[in-house]
Amino acid sequence: MSAILMNVFFFKCLFLFWHSFFFRPLIKSFGRTSSNIITFTNQVKYHKYPSLLHRSNLNHHTLIFDVEGALLKSSSMFPYFMLVAFEAGGLLRAIVLILLYPFVCLVGDEMGLKIMVMICFFGIKVENFRVGSAVLPKFFLEDVGSEMFEVLKRGAKKVGLSKLPRVMVESFLKEYLEIDVVVGREMKVLFGYYVGLMEEREKTMHALELLVHEKKGFCSNIIGISGLHKNIDNEFFFSCCKEVYVVVEGDKKSWQKLPRDKYPKSLIFHDGRLALKPTPLDVLAILMWLPCGFIVAIIRIIVALSLSYNILTPLLALSGFHLTISMPKSTNKYFNNKGDKPKGHLYVCNHRTLFDPLYISFILRRDLVAVTYSLSKISEIFAPIKTVRLTRNRFKDAKMMKQLLQQGDIVVCPEGTTCREKYLLRFSPLFSQMCDEIVPIAIDSHVSMFHGTTAGGFKCMDPIFFLLNPFPTYSVQLLEKVVPSYVTACDNNEDARFEVANRVQREIGKALGFECTKLTRKDKYLILAGNEGIISSMKSGK
Repeated sequence: MSAILMNVFFFKCLFLFWHSFFFRPLIKSFGRTSSNIITFTNQVKYHKYPSLLHRSNLNHHTLIFDVEGALLKSSSMFPYFMLVAFEAGGLLRAIVLILLYPFVCLVGDEMGLKIMVMICFFGIKVENFRVGSAVLPKFFLEDVGSEMFEVLKRGAKKVGLSKLPRVMVESFLKEYLEIDVVVGREMKVLFGYYVGLMEEREKTMHALELLVHEKKGFCSNIIGISGLHKNIDNEFFFSCCKEVYVVVEGDKKSWQKLPRDKYPKSLIFHDGRLALKPTPLDVLAILMWLPCGFIVAIIRIIVALSLSYNILTPLLALSGFHLTISMPKSTNKYFNNKGDKPKGHLYVCNHRTLFDPLYISFILRRDLVAVTYSLSKISEIFAPIKTVRLTRNRFKDAKMMKQLLQQGDIVVCPEGTTCREKYLLRFSPLFSQMCDEIVPIAIDSHVSMFHGTTAGGFKCMDPIFFLLNPFPTYSVQLLEKVVPSYVTACDNNEDARFEVANRVQREIGKALGFECTKLTRKDKYLILAGNEGIISSMKSGK
């Protein structure tokens, strides 16, 4: 009898628990949602999204749109939180997020969002958080629906409404899509650190109300663009709109991704280690590969440092590392170490990874000296070739490079830093009058999991991350020589230095199909890391 009473008591407690924490909020939410839908249908005009495409008078309207529900193709926010967890918090935080993700899927959208925010942001220093501006914009841009973006472009004013923390979406929307106002959830901060909690949605809606009613320049005609109708749970979002267009999942599936050439602002710089969008399956694949990947990376390093070029090339190919080489016939003599010239050769290449000088040395089978703008101490210690750091004093550096050329061959990357996208940064003209002949070398690399470069992380880990990829690829093209004396009539002309540097940049860009820019190393680091990229310790770097 007592056993029966205990069972009854247990099930009663279980029922009260589920009723208090799940059923009661669900019933309230259903009632609130139903009320909102009735209010919505009575006060504003409801339209399906496709009818918005044919509107021709949007330049007289303010568009308030749901970022996750009406702009991005994907309905899952997990990849963006995983980027925050991994890039800002590290591997352990990323593992915790993927382990708790099944539970996140079960507790509902709002509670799941709060859990992911707590995991990703708790304990992160506010002033060091640059993932929102340096990492996330690339992945958000690749998820934008082209059709919706074309609609937004026609609006007089654009207001992006997001349920995500504002620090995650603001840079992407304002800097790259030219959205006028971004309204997102504010993060709570204590002593300069995120505590992992967001302000309530009511405060976000109140901020939107103030913006609409007080901010100058907004049109009185407001159109709302939302996600699924069943997810609408805020009265104000509709009460301030005369018309509302609802985007359903079927509409999103028919959208095309926004092409890169239609980005309002070109995506040239981005940071972070992950090279792929970290969906749950991709994260599991990465975690399963890591133990094996570290072993493969160590083997690749040992092979590269201990064996000759003829032996290491096929062994690296067996490990999944692909290296391709191409050169014009006239460059065959570069392999001849018994040149008649008293000076060494000057090799000028674009910069993709720290391995650039090593590959050139292996391919040419020469002992080269790598002239670098900035390199971590650990990388200098373990470099298999000699490295010399520039002082950033033009006259001292020119004198030093001329002395090195008297002793042998040198290789320099005049960009001064790496660029992941298909762009070439401005070439420093320091190398342009060092010798009579310059050998341009075009380099490109591709990775599938991890980037082998970073602006805000530990530079000494770059080689490890590059070699952790299952199938990293590297291509090296030796180009025809550039003779500075043929370019300008007077070698002492100040403009001649820049003309030679620009010509070498154009030749390399043409060979790779890259676009030449006037951006510099300083520009990159100010955008990505908030500094000028000068190494004073092991952290930061090239």
